[in-house]
Amino acid sequence: MTATSSYVPADQRPARMSREEMDALVSTIPLHAAALLAGPANVIMQMANAPVGRGVVESRVESGNILKHPIKRTRTTLSYLAVAAIGSPADRKAYREAVNSAHRQVHSTSTSPVKYNAMDPSLQLWVAACLYKGWEDTERLCGRPSSLTEEHYRMAATMGTTLQMPYEMWPATRADFQRYWDDTIAAIEMDDDVRKYLTKLAKLTFLGEVPTALLGWYAESLTLGYLPVEFQDMLELHPSKAQQRFFNAHNLLIRTATRVTPKPLQELPFRVLLADVRRRIRTGQPLI
Repeated sequence: MTATSSYVPADQRPARMSREEMDALVSTIPLHAAALLAGPANVIMQMANAPVGRGVVESRVESGNILKHPIKRTRTTLSYLAVAAIGSPADRKAYREAVNSAHRQVHSTSTSPVKYNAMDPSLQLWVAACLYKGWEDTERLCGRPSSLTEEHYRMAATMGTTLQMPYEMWPATRADFQRYWDDTIAAIEMDDDVRKYLTKLAKLTFLGEVPTALLGWYAESLTLGYLPVEFQDMLELHPSKAQQRFFNAHNLLIRTATRVTPKPLQELPFRVLLADVRRRIRTGQPLI
């Protein structure tokens, strides 16, 4: 079950940004490698919504299954973020078409406990909302709340319009977004199959015994740390005191590194991902 954002008439919302305005704003977007560590938590937020979670758990597109192809799925997701944030209209068009080709195959069957269709704009709105909220929360944790402006919020609509979401579905203001977010969270009920799937993701148990033993505790600490408490409750998984202390120390380190690391170096992972997308477009390789 999910709340939906109603269409807002054009004369009741801020004007859509021109390409020139977006280009100018892109240069001020704080992008940094540390934000990538919050990726698993954001996937959990997205999949907590039953239609999205079921769409992933039951998907016939095996190449997109993060438990079976974690490196590939991580690359395509991070590449999408780079394209949506700093890509050109041509980049976004190419990526949208690639995503569409996969999403057309993802829909519920007669045996599915909930109905879903990956081409549903309201589900794409939810995914985009999670991406924006994750960026917002990461900025606060990294000590940069001043970057959370209404202009940056408006630009975040590209997180949805690079998928199938019409621009008009993006809540008109940050206050409208908060109402949509709160209403959607209140309506979410996570089912057991999705919970088991996401627990494997949080704990890295899908990687096998040795990687889990080496990395599982640390990965779980970061994932749960970045995960809002409402989603921890849905997952029925909360950080231990030791994990919370580790996460707090980690964020102190990130805040310190952010202050002293040059902006081009912070942005480098996103620039590399975007360059790879453009190389794939030029050479005709699959984007996802």
